[in-house]
Amino acid sequence: MHELALTEGIIRIVESEQEKSGFRRVLEIRLRIGEYSGVVPSCIREFFPIAAKGSAAENAVLELETVPAAFECFDCGYTGPLQKGSACCPRCQSTAIRMVAGREFYVDSLKVE
Repeated sequence: MHELALTEGIIRIVESEQEKSGFRRVLEIRLRIGEYSGVVPSCIREFFPIAAKGSAAENAVLELETVPAAFECFDCGYTGPLQKGSACCPRCQSTAIRMVAGREFYVDSLKVE
């Protein structure tokens, strides 16, 4: 249920940007959500109307982009996805890897008027 708190955080970002820029309302909010962020996009979508009620974001379109996980291998330099259920580089089978994409969760852009 932490998605409600995250969604309320999105509205706080909108309100902060509204104070800085003085726009009247938000038409669209674009979010980037990493595959391994732990955020459930359907819950964000469900809680958004509740959190946005009475704010500049009320009735805004919510666009969610999922960022696929990508890993970097320290041994061979491979960058890309891993096979599901694997913790090894698909090129050299090394376990010396780190995640370089897939944990994101942020407001990418606001379309306002």
